Amino acid sequence: MKAIKKFIRFVLLVLIIAIAVLIFFGRQFYKDTIKEVPLSTKIEEVRENYTFVKKENLPKDYLNAIVAVEDRRFYKHGPVDYFGILRAVYSNIKSKGLQEGGSTLTQQVAKNLYFESEKSIFKRKVAEIFIAYDLEKNYSKDDILELYANIIYFGDGYYGIYEACHGYLDKDPKDMNLSESTMMAGIPNAPSAYAPTVNKNLCKSRQKKVISSMVYNKYITQEQADSIDQSFIDKIK
Repeated sequence: MKAIKKFIRFVLLVLIIAIAVLIFFGRQFYKDTIKEVPLSTKIEEVRENYTFVKKENLPKDYLNAIVAVEDRRFYKHGPVDYFGILRAVYSNIKSKGLQEGGSTLTQQVAKNLYFESEKSIFKRKVAEIFIAYDLEKNYSKDDILELYANIIYFGDGYYGIYEACHGYLDKDPKDMNLSESTMMAGIPNAPSAYAPTVNKNLCKSRQKKVISSMVYNKYITQEQADSIDQSFIDKIK
């Protein structure tokens, strides 16, 4: 029994040391990254791009769809949703696979602003958390959601909702209807699978997930959900 307790204490000590080392190098990576390009500069670059779409020109249904399917507690938690991480871990253990992620929308914005090509996952994750805290300290939740829509990847070489709308729908983002908004909100989770030009059946399946999430979170009624027509997806080339 004593041997088991000693082993457990040893494992815990090793784990604590490993976490401390990870945080140290991750924080240093964060500091180096921010020093090279400050957060305010990075965001200003995004906003100055001609493809940038302000939140007032994005359909409310589209913004609600993003929150419903990607981070339903977005307006209630901080930069990191610790409850969401635990829920994702439980869900993944239960399903014996990676069915759910624990990153908040703010963390996704941090990743896409700075770390899209970073290979070291653990170091990136720590730095991502530090930048997520910077984001929520200096920008509103609506600002962060607006940034997400403008920098996330939609597949087919389209970055941001402006390029994706013109590429897939041949229209401005402000003109998206509920059907189109729910499809667009679902693509970024896995563009290589859910883009309408890749697999229309998977695209429709993902859209149904977005729609059910919107109903669950009371953004739309079941009647509205039932009226959504997916046939336009078959026409996207």
